[in-house]
Amino acid sequence: MATKASAGTGDGNAAKSGRTTGKKSGAPAGKKSGRTTDKKARESGSARYTPPVPKKAKASPKWMGVLIIGLFVLGVLIIILNYAALLPGGVDNWWLVAAIGSIFAGLMVATRYR
Repeated sequence: MATKASAGTGDGNAAKSGRTTGKKSGAPAGKKSGRTTDKKARESGSARYTPPVPKKAKASPKWMGVLIIGLFVLGVLIIILNYAALLPGGVDNWWLVAAIGSIFAGLMVATRYR
């Protein structure tokens, strides 16, 4: 569907495509308005830095996954055994500290897993 530019707007194509028509812009006095990148940078592609794609993604050793699961299970097992009073010393808060420490260590190892 073709539309006509309204009278007095200058170049109808520029107004339709969003380009400026060369008329006074809303830029403050003393500041240039217009292109922010030079023509050479636009024509040659992006001027931004693009990091190289790694050839092969690093993989964690298999024992790391086993360690993560083991630390989580150990922490939960200590909590269950503490409340069942099956650990030496009976119900003690230090067993809970050890359990939370084990779970936390599992989380720290999990953050390094790839």
